[in-house]
Amino acid sequence: MLSSGEKSKVQIKHKIWIERNGRVIFGHGRRALLRAIDECGSLNSAAKRLNMSYRAAWGRLKASEERLGIKLTEVDASSGKMRMTDEAKDLLRKFEELEKETEAFVEFAYQKLAFPPLQKKR
Repeated sequence: MLSSGEKSKVQIKHKIWIERNGRVIFGHGRRALLRAIDECGSLNSAAKRLNMSYRAAWGRLKASEERLGIKLTEVDASSGKMRMTDEAKDLLRKFEELEKETEAFVEFAYQKLAFPPLQKKR
């Protein structure tokens, strides 16, 4: 039997990403990149914000677009700024929903194992 101190150290870890044929389509990194593009208005500025090279950011974006068969970004004709497409926003919403549902399942499984309540991430 674990002491109460040992129980509090027990955690269930998980990380969600989406693959096709063993290749990443979408995950936390691509989500961060899309959000940064929307906030910064350019791929170059987004890459800098995330401490990535432009080439790495461009490669990940293009790989996801090719694997999904949709455009994730577009350039606004009037402002010249890059932004997420509606399809990208929908993908982001679905991914975040998947994360919430997974988190709820992990919490349920954790409680089922009779460990102390999980500490919520802040």
